[in-house]
Amino acid sequence: MATGLRKGLTSYGDAGFSLFLRKAFIKAAGYSDDALDRPIIGITDTASDFNPCHGNAPQLIEAVRRGVMLSGGLPMAFPTISIHESFAHPTSMYLRNLMAMDTEELVRAQPMDAVVLIGGCDKTLPAQIMGAVSAGIPAIVLPVGPMVVGHHRGEVLGACTDCRRLWGQHRAGRVDEAEIETISGRLAPSVGTCMVMGTASTMACMIEAMGLSLPHSAAIPAPHAERLRCGEATGRVAVEMARRGGPAPATLVTEASIRNAMVVLQAIGGSTNGLVHLTAVAGRAGLRLDLEAFDAIGREVPVLVDLKPSGDHYMEHLHHAGAVPRLLRELAPFLDLDAPTVLGGTLRDYADAAEEVPGQTVIRSRDNPLKSTGGMAVLRGNLCPGGAVIKHAAATPILLRHTGRAVVFESVQDMTERVDDPSLDVNADDILVLRNAGPKGAPGMPEAGYLPIPRKLAQAGVKDMVRISDARMSGTAFGTIVLHVTPESAVGGPLALVRTGDTIALDVEARSLELLVDAAELARRVSEAPPPAAAPARGYAKLFHDTVLQADRGCDFDFLTSEGR
Repeated sequence: MATGLRKGLTSYGDAGFSLFLRKAFIKAAGYSDDALDRPIIGITDTASDFNPCHGNAPQLIEAVRRGVMLSGGLPMAFPTISIHESFAHPTSMYLRNLMAMDTEELVRAQPMDAVVLIGGCDKTLPAQIMGAVSAGIPAIVLPVGPMVVGHHRGEVLGACTDCRRLWGQHRAGRVDEAEIETISGRLAPSVGTCMVMGTASTMACMIEAMGLSLPHSAAIPAPHAERLRCGEATGRVAVEMARRGGPAPATLVTEASIRNAMVVLQAIGGSTNGLVHLTAVAGRAGLRLDLEAFDAIGREVPVLVDLKPSGDHYMEHLHHAGAVPRLLRELAPFLDLDAPTVLGGTLRDYADAAEEVPGQTVIRSRDNPLKSTGGMAVLRGNLCPGGAVIKHAAATPILLRHTGRAVVFESVQDMTERVDDPSLDVNADDILVLRNAGPKGAPGMPEAGYLPIPRKLAQAGVKDMVRISDARMSGTAFGTIVLHVTPESAVGGPLALVRTGDTIALDVEARSLELLVDAAELARRVSEAPPPAAAPARGYAKLFHDTVLQADRGCDFDFLTSEGR
């Protein structure tokens, strides 16, 4: 099997000439024959001026280079798309599959014996792993790491759970314009991803639990020197992987590792986005994520990590408490510790290396959990025959069993225009419903599921309501919010049939979400439904619309899964 510069030669009809030409051009960059004969380690460069989460990527690349060279390899960094949650229109999820394609094709097209995937912000790590699984060469993940905490008036702050909480206070008139502007400069005090258990941290923890990154790599703060040492160690391991020819990601993404990731996702009170991304990663490896199995895990596995938005602490506190290895040790009865890792051993090695930190309260014991059951539940019913998800660990307990009147918004735009209208007919017991916010309908399934409390209710002191949509929400968000209603309304899902004034019943304990309208009336509404909106005519928008799968299939493109179209 070809290695190094001999891998994937450009086709000129003469392999010898292809290698000669490749060497001639790379020598223009000053490389010697000695350097070019070593294992080549690709390093993804996802730095961008539009991506402060990846602000430490240049330093991490240099640390990985050092580790590669110390181990006798040749590091070669290459750029890929960079996605930041707040700087992606219409939504970062819309671009995740494009980044997965970009990563896959560049890894496959360029000669490398292994690749280091550096990323962090929300959709980046899942996109990179999806691409790497499909590309098929040895790969190891290096997260950029979480920010350190901020402070305001003696209070510890974290992006973006506290940004949502404080913005809600601003909308309610309790924080004025001057103070909210001051707060905006204190919520994100360093480079790195959100320092709460949002999507970025959730993915980093699950990836470590799947054996795709080094122990402790998920939680080391982005500005810490230890993060750079982790980068150097990652470079060393990448060379070892190149020399032994594996493991490739597809051999690590197994039924066992997917289940381990689901256990960790429930135990950390992680982002609902993590379930969509894990489903997509599994699909690249020819696996189907079983929503019922995930729900069953949630009934058995408690929330053990005391981090916002489900708890009180932040990622740097998780790091100092022993991080993912310490959590794995606590979760050992629920895990398959024989699952393989990038180090060539098993997940048991990660758990065995866990540090015991006296007096820490961030990682709870199984007999003293933060929540007695896992962070998420999967709902079924006539409103969501393909399933829906609620992060009940971050919900208001009294609302987890609730029947109310629907107040329907037709789209994100409709919600934006009407939710704060003083004349909106709404009260605190109603259920807010947003539709046409799914993968095709929005497009891109935006994080609009965190519907704001109507201003007049927020000003009256209402802090939570039941909210239902086919959208997603940020992992940093909180509230009694039902998400990922499948199938989405834009493809004829039952959510499209809900009318303002209908009664909806939510019962999380029973895992039930029902529209209390008789079947004959629903059939009449189906017959009166307007035709679907016209599909985009060109470009990536057309590709996305025509091929994106529903949330229960990970929102990947149908032709990119292992099953194909």
